[in-house]
Amino acid sequence: MTHGKRTAVLLTAALLAAATGCSTKASNDGGGGGTTAAGDVKTGQGISGNEITLGVLTDLTGVFAALGTDITNANTLYWEKQNKGDKVCGKYTVKLNIQDTGYVPQTGVQQYGGMKDSILALQQTIGSPLNTALAPNLTSDKMINIPSAWARNLTDTEGNTVVGATYDIEMYNGLQYALDKGLIKKGDKIGHIYFEGEYGANGLAGSKAFAAKNGLTVVEQKIKATDKDMSSQITSFKSQGVKAIALTVAPGQTGSVGAVASAAGLDVPIIGNNPVFSPALLKSPAAAALKKNLIVASPVNSFDSQADLLKEYQAKYSGSTPSLGVVFGTGMSEVMKQILEKACANKDLTRDGLLAAKKQLSSVDTQGLTVPLDLSVGVGKSPSRKSYILQPADVPGGAKLLSDQPVESADAASLP
Repeated sequence: MTHGKRTAVLLTAALLAAATGCSTKASNDGGGGGTTAAGDVKTGQGISGNEITLGVLTDLTGVFAALGTDITNANTLYWEKQNKGDKVCGKYTVKLNIQDTGYVPQTGVQQYGGMKDSILALQQTIGSPLNTALAPNLTSDKMINIPSAWARNLTDTEGNTVVGATYDIEMYNGLQYALDKGLIKKGDKIGHIYFEGEYGANGLAGSKAFAAKNGLTVVEQKIKATDKDMSSQITSFKSQGVKAIALTVAPGQTGSVGAVASAAGLDVPIIGNNPVFSPALLKSPAAAALKKNLIVASPVNSFDSQADLLKEYQAKYSGSTPSLGVVFGTGMSEVMKQILEKACANKDLTRDGLLAAKKQLSSVDTQGLTVPLDLSVGVGKSPSRKSYILQPADVPGGAKLLSDQPVESADAASLP
C-alpha cells in the first residue's frame, strides 16, 4: 500500500469513528461508559466482551450463614440457568464475584473496595449493618444493590433495591395478623427482643407503631448479635406478664427463645421478622414450641408454589436442607434481571442506565417468588407494604403459608 492510500484509509476510519461516536474503552467514572458500535447498547464498568460481572457480599460463616448460603446458591443457580438460555440483551452472560463477609461490616466494606471497579452492580449484600456502612460508597459509585436486608434506612440510598416490605411494615403486618386472629388483643403487653443496630431498631419501630395504634405496650429487650442465651430476657418477660413475644433477631436467638419460653411455661405467640427463622430450628429442642407459637412475616413465598425450583435446587445442591432463602435468592435475581433488561431496552447498561431503569419499574412481578414491588417509589419509601405470613412446619423450606395471599395492614399506611 502506498503512503497516500494508507493515509486515505486511516482518514476514512477516523471519520467513521467520529460519525458514530464509537468507543471500545469503558469509562472509569462512577456511572459512565461507552458504546461498542453505532446504535448498540452503551456499556461501562463490569462488562467485558459479552460478560457482565455482579458482586455478592454474603454471609457464609457468620450468624446468618445458613440463610446466606441458600441465597447465594440460589443466585448462582438462577444465573447459570439464564446463561444457558435467556441471556441479558440476548447476548450477555452473568458472572458472580462472591465474597464471604462473615457478617462483619468492616470485612464487607474492604471486599467491596476490592471489587467495585470490576462489577456493574451488586446482586446481593447481606445484613443491615454492612449495607448501612456501604451507603456512602454506593451513592458515589452509582451502584445498584439488592440487599438481603429490609431496614428502612436502606431505602435512603438511591441504588438500593429492597425486595419486600421494610422491617417496620413487616412487623406491623405480623402483629396485625396476630390481632386479627385473636392471638393477641388490645391492652396486651408485647415483649420485643431485637438486635442493636438498624435491623433491630427498624423492627422495634414497627412494634411500637402498632402498639400505639392499638393500645398495647411494648417491653423492650435489646441484645447483641453475639448474645445466644435468652434466659434473662424470657424471665423478665414472664415477670412482667407479656402476652406475646416479638423477635427481630437471628435463628440462633429464636431457638433459644422457643426452648427457654417453653421450659418456663411462657406459652405465648411469637411474631418474627423474616430473618428469625431457619429450617434447622425444626431439629432443635425448640421445634415443638416454634411450630406451635411462631409466625413469621416474610417478603417471600413458601415452596408450595415453587415445586420446580425446589427440585432444581436439590438436584444441584444434594444433601442440603433448603430454607426459603432459596426462594428469596431466586426472586432477587429475577429483580436484577428485570432491571438489566429495562436498561437494555433503554440502550444503556452503564450504572447510570441501571439507576434510570430501576426508577421506571413501578410494577415488578416475580411470578409469586416475592411480594409485588414498586421500585419507582423513590428514596425513603418501602417498595412494598405486603407480607406473606408463614409458620414453621415439617415441609420443604421449613414453613407453610397461613394466608394464600400476602397480607397488608391498612393501618401500616401511616408508616412512610
